[in-house]
Amino acid sequence: MTTALEKPRRFLPRWRDYGRPRELVVRYLLLLLVLGLTVGPLVWQFLASLKSTGEDVFGADATLLPHHPTLRAYREVFGQVPVATYIRNSVIVVVLSITSQLVFSTTAGYMLSKPGWKGRRAVWVVLVASMMFPFESIMVSLFLSIRDLGLVDSLVGVWLPGFVGAINVLLMRGAFLAVPREIEDSGMLDGANEWQRFRHLYLPSAWGAILVVTINTFISAWDDFLWPLIVLRSEDHMTLTLGLSRLTSSSFGYDQRVVMAGSVISVVPVLVLFVITQRWFYKGVSSGAVKL
Repeated sequence: MTTALEKPRRFLPRWRDYGRPRELVVRYLLLLLVLGLTVGPLVWQFLASLKSTGEDVFGADATLLPHHPTLRAYREVFGQVPVATYIRNSVIVVVLSITSQLVFSTTAGYMLSKPGWKGRRAVWVVLVASMMFPFESIMVSLFLSIRDLGLVDSLVGVWLPGFVGAINVLLMRGAFLAVPREIEDSGMLDGANEWQRFRHLYLPSAWGAILVVTINTFISAWDDFLWPLIVLRSEDHMTLTLGLSRLTSSSFGYDQRVVMAGSVISVVPVLVLFVITQRWFYKGVSSGAVKL
């Protein structure tokens, strides 16, 4: 029974639990502004790709919603360029990139998290320093190296410069540093060697960071445009983002709706992957924070 001195429980949240009403309104307005700036262009592209031939995409007479929605632009994309070939090439590059990134970033991150070997700090400093240089500053030297290896106009030449990233190594290092020392000590007492401890103790504890590496690698390899543009020559080896850029050439008439449809096709796999894995992605970012 509830006595007169006891206050009844509140099941509905109170305004003060979330802050003042004015602060709450400002917070949601800022969130809506950020949402509009990030998602708005993609929604506009999708709606523009559904417009018929007689509707304007740009200009004063253009409207946001299509008056007569049609999938004609998407049929034009598949009819003008070999989208299936582009997707296959992009998938090959993505699979190679994810495999190499996971293998080398996990092993290198594990070694950097282990104390007691000389030069560990220097290697860590070199990795951090390498992140200061943009890709454009080493682009020419990378191309000359790929040319000397005979990998121009090949998917291996697209994949090789990004087979491992410093940020992923540091991310895995931070995740492995978060593993309690007692777990490794128990494995050593049970007779597990270095590889067994890495395989059965450290990797399961860093699954969140591994997922972050996988998603980041997928997005960067799938969306990469500049490096495939430099390396690839023939249409049979073009990736999806590079191949769809041919829709803007004069030989296809440069239909703005078709270009918008191609952009939507290229970004859909990234959105689907992120929506499915966003829950584990944020957990992995926090668990794999880089530690000094």
